[in-house]
Amino acid sequence: MTYNFYQIDAFTNKVFGGNPACVVPLDAWLTDDILLKIAKENAVAETAFFVQKGDKIHLRWFTPEIEMDLCGHATLAAAHCLKTILDYKSDKIVFETLSGDLTVFIDNEMYKMDFPARMPLADTLPEVIENSLSIKPKEVLKSRDYVLVYENESDIRNIKINRQLFDQINLDPGGVIITAVGDNSDFVSRFFTPQASILEDPVTGSAHCSLIPFWAKRLNKNKLYALQISERVGKLFCEYKGDRVIISGQAKTYSVGKFYMD
Repeated sequence: MTYNFYQIDAFTNKVFGGNPACVVPLDAWLTDDILLKIAKENAVAETAFFVQKGDKIHLRWFTPEIEMDLCGHATLAAAHCLKTILDYKSDKIVFETLSGDLTVFIDNEMYKMDFPARMPLADTLPEVIENSLSIKPKEVLKSRDYVLVYENESDIRNIKINRQLFDQINLDPGGVIITAVGDNSDFVSRFFTPQASILEDPVTGSAHCSLIPFWAKRLNKNKLYALQISERVGKLFCEYKGDRVIISGQAKTYSVGKFYMD
């Protein structure tokens, strides 16, 4: 059998920026074991698989290790693939996912994703995570992911992770977000996943389901511009809408190919 796949850089307007995701359209679902093997072979943070299901697109996301409950950059990549490569006619795409129906609205080259809000709540940080951080946070919160709030953008840029300690904890399927007010944006962040083949995720849409409501309340504004300041850098245009958030960004196709299975 021959399958098409597309590698797309999400949350950027240029290749080699943002977060790369592979997108694999399917006529019917393969077994979970095969989907996981494909994701592992692709060796990017997330692979999005989708199957047309009436007026909706059934979408699933796999890392090289597990299936995820929510992934922003691979959703954006799937929408970009459908619209610019597979000639999807509508400017509204409804994805059926483990996190419910997710709608993407397309406005020229901007993809506006309607995601659930996940307001983080005050929590305590496991000692093993705290000891793995070169700079300690001033606040600790948690939703799916730990949200660690820092004094300034410089802290976010300069923090080092002791991976030997960090990988001792299993947050399946979550991770650790570090964040602060930005110098040239409303807020900045980075995202780390213990025990993952890729420690730092370049741009993490799902993390902003927590970051947007937190910073909207903290800064008293509902529309925010965010930067994820990994080496590749991601640009996110955000809006807080109560129990939902709008996460918007651009994408660029990097490669188009085929893979083969017996």
